[in-house]
Amino acid sequence: MTAVQDEKSTGYVRQGKQAYLDTLRTLSEASVEVHFDPFKDIDWDSEDLAVLPDDERWILNDADEIGAHPWYKALPKQRQIEIGMYRWAQVAKVGLQFEQLLIGGVMNHLVWSENNNPEFRYATHEVTEETHHTQMFQEFVNRVNPDVAGAPTYFKVLVPLMASAGAWFPEAFFTGILAGEEPIDHLQKGAMRSGGSHPAANRIMQIHIAEEARHIGFAHQYLEQHVPELGRVKKTLLAYLFPVIMRLLCDVIMVPSKQARYDMGIPDEVAKEIWWKSEESEKLLRDLFGDVRLLADNLGIRKGPAKLLWRLTGIDGRASRFRAEPRAASY
Repeated sequence: MTAVQDEKSTGYVRQGKQAYLDTLRTLSEASVEVHFDPFKDIDWDSEDLAVLPDDERWILNDADEIGAHPWYKALPKQRQIEIGMYRWAQVAKVGLQFEQLLIGGVMNHLVWSENNNPEFRYATHEVTEETHHTQMFQEFVNRVNPDVAGAPTYFKVLVPLMASAGAWFPEAFFTGILAGEEPIDHLQKGAMRSGGSHPAANRIMQIHIAEEARHIGFAHQYLEQHVPELGRVKKTLLAYLFPVIMRLLCDVIMVPSKQARYDMGIPDEVAKEIWWKSEESEKLLRDLFGDVRLLADNLGIRKGPAKLLWRLTGIDGRASRFRAEPRAASY
């Protein structure tokens, strides 16, 4: 059935959405042609991926906020290795828990999907890929540090409620998807550009970055397509929720939980400097959200009183000129 026939027979595809349909088709075809299985495409038991407690490749470099701090650089080498292993396992554990939220929310959203909804196919491709990511991350955690702490308790308690938003407020839910995916994508790309880490960490990052590009693209496209369709009240509510969701879920991804900080031995004063209380960390926080500022501006929701929340949450600044623009400065 063609797009025009879809429009006539179901009313779902409206005039002016052909570009969106083409994007969905391209994303779906890409998921068929290029996808990964964590137990086929990663040779977990190979010598190259062996996890050894004295492997200096686990030492964090300056691309990681912890690795860049003088406190970490002053530690004995073996302690740097131990913290590096914990840090990579912690990032993977939080990542898989966020993916579980995404999977649940997308399924809640799709249960209301009409027949001939062209979003259904790609969204289920994405869920399949995210399920593989959870398996990949968990296998990595099991091998690197099975005792690692994951996301904060409050996040895990709220996961069912946040996932339910996929059904009753999908625009807010897809905002939450970007709030988690944009920071972890930034973190992983920065790590790879700076030379990477242990081969096991590098391999899971390569796979995750490749597939996450499609997921981030879909979330942007979904919001661009559907936010303009919202009624006045719901769109205003989203305008206020957007920066709050971004900041809260960014902290879940980027800031280790209290238990994780304790396990790594990070002093409170160091943690405050690393996460958003120093000039460098404040700039990093702003830089994470250049693309979503562009999205919010295109949607017309980063203005008026809602703009104040962007400043209060520390994520305001110049919008990207285009998606994935390298960030030399935030203003």
